Amino acid sequence: MDLTYLLDWANLLLRWAHVIVAIAWIGSSFYFVFLDFSLVKPSSPELKAKGVDGELWAVHGGGFYNPQKYLVAPKTLPEHLHWFFWESYSTWLTGFALFTVMYLFNAETFLIDRNVHAWGAPWHAVAAALAFLVVFWLLYDGICRLLGERQKGQVGSDLGVGVAVLLFVVAASWLACQLFAGRAAFLLVGAMLATAMSANVFIWIIPGQKTVIAQMRAGQPVEAIHGQRAKQRSVHNTYFTLPVLIAMLSNHYGWLYQGAWNWAVLVVLMLAGALIRHSFVARHKALVNGVRVPWEYAAIGTVLLLGLAVALKPPPRAPAAAIATPATYAELRAVLDQRCAVCHNAVVAQKNVALHTPELVKQHAQAIYQQSVVLKLMPQNNATQITEAERELIGRWFKAGAPGP
Repeated sequence: MDLTYLLDWANLLLRWAHVIVAIAWIGSSFYFVFLDFSLVKPSSPELKAKGVDGELWAVHGGGFYNPQKYLVAPKTLPEHLHWFFWESYSTWLTGFALFTVMYLFNAETFLIDRNVHAWGAPWHAVAAALAFLVVFWLLYDGICRLLGERQKGQVGSDLGVGVAVLLFVVAASWLACQLFAGRAAFLLVGAMLATAMSANVFIWIIPGQKTVIAQMRAGQPVEAIHGQRAKQRSVHNTYFTLPVLIAMLSNHYGWLYQGAWNWAVLVVLMLAGALIRHSFVARHKALVNGVRVPWEYAAIGTVLLLGLAVALKPPPRAPAAAIATPATYAELRAVLDQRCAVCHNAVVAQKNVALHTPELVKQHAQAIYQQSVVLKLMPQNNATQITEAERELIGRWFKAGAPGP
């Protein structure tokens, strides 16, 4: 069986699994951030005596729920505890597997654009991509420990951490776009942030909770720093979520990552997502405290997106007469032979698409138009240097009814 076909199936199934577990992780993350910032101090002496620091009453699915949060830990451990970590681990594992199948295994095609950077060998690019994941986590974690903890046993303000991480993400986005194909660079920055999110769970949040439980079972005083640090990293994760999602989704829109300033486009998209997410996090606090909801953060994020849409608008269209002039099959054939035939021919049919006969071109006309004109995803990384005029010619041919010879 053809290896490319098998890889396509692996891509599909891994992507499906990745989306499913990511929904579970993001959903639980959003819920617990909402819960943490929506708790109110209990008025019941009984709850106070039990050590309950905050509670929430909610209704859902025909029933009432009363989640309660204990300050540091309850006095006695319940028999059954539910742990939230496999959602995170499964998301990272399926995401890394998908990244391996699509980008690392096919580095020459998807990871490398020699017009951006001439790697000596594909494995050099693979090693650099993996280094992005590791180095970002190490530096981010160092920033959190250096700036986020004012003194031993006390988690400090996140303002300094936020500014430092923002600057680091900007630098990483710029560097990725100087080394890798634009599509891969956007995805790699998203994977870099997602790796830090999962590492927060694996290295700090879950071990901290296990340490608290071990201290309780041993009859030792429970150190508050573990819960404080877990909350700090959990809040970081919720701010990373929307930037990661937009970085992952961006690879479906070639006009986002193909320009000279693609790194700035990525930074603005992620910043807008973080600002909008902050607005919702702040909303939870505002509703509990009875103060104004700071929607201006979401407004700023929306303005950034609108400004980006204006900045990336396509150039003015050609005169109506030129647009109305249909392109002939002979003109289209010249473009296909020069720009597309290397991957879509009688011998090599990438994605099961061959374009060596008029009948096949007619069969795939819709895909040709969508991929090369609308989305500008093809040729992959523009390896064959198709021009905007040639894309426009394909558009005229398709809009004329995709005529044959």
